Amino acid sequence: MTRLDEKHFGRRTWVALLVGALGAHAGTASAQMSYSGDGWEITAFGYLRQYVSMNLEDPPENPGDDKYRLSMVRTQFQPALEGNVGPVDFRIQARSVREMETGYLEDLEDLGANSGDDLVEDIYDNDEIREAYIDFDLTNTTNVRLGRQQVAFGETDFFQALDLIHGFDYTWRSFLVSENEDSRKPLNMLNITQQVTPWQGAFQVLLIPGGDLNRDRDFGTSYGLSGGRWSNQPNKGVDFLNPGVSPYQYDHKEGDTDDLKGAIRWTGLTPGGGINYSFNYLHVHNPDPVFNSVFAPYEGDGPDNGFASLIYPIIDVIGFTASGYSTKADAVFSTEIAYAMDKPFNVGQDPSVCGATGQAAIAGICGVDEKDVVSLMIRMDKQVDWTQTVFKTSRPSFFSVQIFDDYIVDLEDSDDLVQLVGYSADPKSHSVIATAILGLNYKNDTINPQLAGGYDVSYGGGFVIPSVQFVWGNHWRLKLEADIFFDDGSTPPPGSPATSDDTTIFGYFDHNDQLMARLTYQF
Repeated sequence: MTRLDEKHFGRRTWVALLVGALGAHAGTASAQMSYSGDGWEITAFGYLRQYVSMNLEDPPENPGDDKYRLSMVRTQFQPALEGNVGPVDFRIQARSVREMETGYLEDLEDLGANSGDDLVEDIYDNDEIREAYIDFDLTNTTNVRLGRQQVAFGETDFFQALDLIHGFDYTWRSFLVSENEDSRKPLNMLNITQQVTPWQGAFQVLLIPGGDLNRDRDFGTSYGLSGGRWSNQPNKGVDFLNPGVSPYQYDHKEGDTDDLKGAIRWTGLTPGGGINYSFNYLHVHNPDPVFNSVFAPYEGDGPDNGFASLIYPIIDVIGFTASGYSTKADAVFSTEIAYAMDKPFNVGQDPSVCGATGQAAIAGICGVDEKDVVSLMIRMDKQVDWTQTVFKTSRPSFFSVQIFDDYIVDLEDSDDLVQLVGYSADPKSHSVIATAILGLNYKNDTINPQLAGGYDVSYGGGFVIPSVQFVWGNHWRLKLEADIFFDDGSTPPPGSPATSDDTTIFGYFDHNDQLMARLTYQF
């Protein structure tokens, strides 16, 4: 039977108080509160959210049967203020997260996750300012936004090709958070937009400082590398970020977080206004870290601990997006193309070639190679009315299909690249994934089932995510979701090392199906 660690209840009594206070407020008519005076206006809003999830499979790392054990009990409070004082607009959003330590998480700590220390306090609990910026017009056509914010480039929702300004936090629920703004890491930056009315477009410049204005951990995407519920199988009890193993090296000369980053974007409409398009240039950290080992130090800058480190090299990316409505298909078509120059990959399917033996014999430990990568996305979004006949929906339904392809330019077998450190599978020239979403609506959009799925065309495997959201008035939302992964049948059996030549992206999620419930109170 799954247990909760009682030592965490005392310091989290504020959660119960918030639930009671907001529950008493549930009878109000509006989901926001506004205040105004002479020359100023402020609106307060936000939400209180409770997550609960359980394992639908038995992960192989932990002895015993972990099927149906609670993997997450997470409370998230996210208040916000926005308004204006004279000509200056502002927005402030905070987030406070507290989790209860389930027996399953305690068992992963006993296996070695987070080096045996508290996963909840060190990894999952969090208090932060998500947004804090001012917004003002320098001229009638020039806008400035200064402060902590999020800026999304590109057109994709699942696998980002141009949405690279920010890293993402995948430690607590991997890529399954449906709202990207909840997992995207905000940054302090200068954001200037210049409207060019005669050309029906706008020119945008982002300047992203490092140093004291952004923390090291604000850059790059964070994965469950300390162990925990969303670590790749079979590593839920392994702490790769232990200082003696492979901690982050934020001052590496190819990925120094103190360096200035930025981006430039032109967005516009074609003559006649039929197609939205953009041209983009980004100078940012690679979203995924690469392994920098003493056996083959990247650019001669070896790890500080004498063995290995993780770094986020800075890369240059150029890209193009376009979207427009087709009357013939009665659908919106979108595309996104990104060209990443000198994207880093780890090397060494056979670690012995660089002298790594024993516990150091890890696939990918033999250095870093750089390859140009072209990422392509094509998507169709359409309202379909056949669901009213087949599924008796109350209105036409949203249907979306997306195709993603990552093409590694001039890839050769002799390059000896690996897809991910610790797994010896080599990448193919083209990595193609197809996804689809069908959203249904019943009873005036108060009951909203959805089915999302994806299939890895190149390597096999995929996911299916059925869900349903219930809506009660202005305040209450309940979402139930199952996260089901399937591999191509070539991942190692439970309990064996995950070093198969065929273990790829959806093999990493093997044995980790989840059932999740999310209750939200909006105010």
